[in-house]
Amino acid sequence: MTASDASAAAAERVDAIAVIEDRMRGAGASPALYWNGSIVSYRELCDEIDRWNAALDEHAIGPGDVCAIVGDYSPAACSLIFGLVRRRAIIVPLTLAVRNETGEFFEIAGVQHVFRFDAGDRWTYERVSANAVNPLIASFRAQRRPGLVVFTSGSTGTPKGILHDCERLFRKFVHPRPGRRTVLFLMFDHFGGFNTLLSALAYGGSGVCVPSRSPDAVCRAIESSRADLLPSTPTFLNLLLAAGTYRHYELDSVTLITYGTEVMPEATLAKLRRAFPKAQFKQTYGLSELGVLHSKSESDGSLWMRIGGEGFDVKVVDGQLWVRAASNMVGYLNAPQPFDDEGWMCTGDDVDVRGEYVLIKGRRSEMINVGGLKVFPAEVETLLLGDGNVVEATVYGRKHALMGEVPHARVSLRVPEDSRALIERLRRLCVENLARYKIPQRFTIVEPADQVSERFKKVRRVDGG
Repeated sequence: MTASDASAAAAERVDAIAVIEDRMRGAGASPALYWNGSIVSYRELCDEIDRWNAALDEHAIGPGDVCAIVGDYSPAACSLIFGLVRRRAIIVPLTLAVRNETGEFFEIAGVQHVFRFDAGDRWTYERVSANAVNPLIASFRAQRRPGLVVFTSGSTGTPKGILHDCERLFRKFVHPRPGRRTVLFLMFDHFGGFNTLLSALAYGGSGVCVPSRSPDAVCRAIESSRADLLPSTPTFLNLLLAAGTYRHYELDSVTLITYGTEVMPEATLAKLRRAFPKAQFKQTYGLSELGVLHSKSESDGSLWMRIGGEGFDVKVVDGQLWVRAASNMVGYLNAPQPFDDEGWMCTGDDVDVRGEYVLIKGRRSEMINVGGLKVFPAEVETLLLGDGNVVEATVYGRKHALMGEVPHARVSLRVPEDSRALIERLRRLCVENLARYKIPQRFTIVEPADQVSERFKKVRRVDGG
C-alpha cells in the first residue's frame, strides 16, 4: 500500500465536512471574512449558513442537485457554498468574467439552479432546465455526496468540466493548523481559489475579500485587514512591481507570499524579495484535476521545490511530472479520463530533477519547437526582465515555414524609449546569453495590461502574432 493509499484509507473514516463545520462554529466571534470594510465573524457566517436552509427548502434543492453560484467572494456567497455542501448538492462556482461562456458551462455541468450575487451581496434565484443529466453526475449523485465542478481549458481551448468530491477536498484540512489572514485573490471559480477559501476558514483564519484584482485594491485590502498571506500569480506580482503601488501602503503585515499556476521568472522573484524583505516566498503546485500538492521551496530565492507529501505520489517520466493523488477529481464531465490504470496523471509540465527537488521548466504545450530544439519561454523571459527598462515580457511561438516555430516576444516598458534602440539592446542581450535558436525573431512593445488575462496569467499566444 502506497502512502497515498494509506492516507486515503484513514481519511475515509473521518467525516471531514462535519469536522470543519464544527471547528468553524467553535470560532465564535473571531473574524471569518473581511468584506467591503466590515468584519463578519464566524458566528455571523455560521448563522448565515443556517439561514440558507429556508431558501434551499423553498426551491426544493436536495442531494445531487447541480447549483451554480455566479459572483465573487462575499458573506452570502461563501455561506451558500457551505450550505450546499451540507445539503450534499453539487456546486458550480462561476464569475462574471466568464459571462459569455456561462451557457456552455451550464450545459456541460447540467445546472438546475442558479444563484446570482451582485456587488452589494444581494442575490437572485433562477431555475433552469438541464437538457440531459451528465452520466458522471448521475452516478455521483447516487452516492449522495457533495460535489464541486470547476472548468479548465484543454489545448484546443474547449472547456473541460472537472467534478470533485467535496468530502475528499475537505479531508486535507482535517488536521488543525494555525489560521492565517488570507487575501482571497485567486478567482472564485478557480480550483486554487476554492482551496484558498477552505484553507482560510477550515483553520479558523480569515478570508480577505477584494473588490477587484487591481494592484491598488489588493494593497488597500491588505493594509486595512492586516492580512499576512497573499496567494497570487507571478504575473500579478510582476504587475504589482511595475505599478509601484506597494510603496504607497503599509504592507508589513504580509509574512508569506505564495505563487503558482505558471512559471515564475527568476528576475521577478529577485525583485519581489527586495520589495518585500520581511515576507517569505513559497512556490505552490497544483492542478484542477489533482488538487494542490504540499510543497516546500528549497529557499526563498529558489525556484526549486519539493512537492508531494501525505496523500500524493509523484514521479518523473521522460522529463515530465506525473502525480497520483488521494484527492483527485472524480473525472471529466466532457472529455476522456486522463489517469492510467494505476491512477497516475501526466501533468504536462517538463521538469528538471535535483535530488528530492524539482524545477518546473514550463508546460510542454507552451514549449516552442524550433526545428526540433526546445525553447521554454520562462528562460528567455527571465533574461529580458533583467533589462532595467523592461517590466514585463512574454515569449511565445509563431509558425515558421522552415523551422516549424520561432520565438517572438512582447515587452512592456517602465518608461518610453526609442523602439529601435530598445530592440537593438534586447537582441544584443539575447545574443550574449542565449543559443541562437532561442533568440526572439521579433520584439513588440505593448502595455503591461495587454499581457495579462482576467485570471492574471500571461496571455501567451502560441500560434498568433
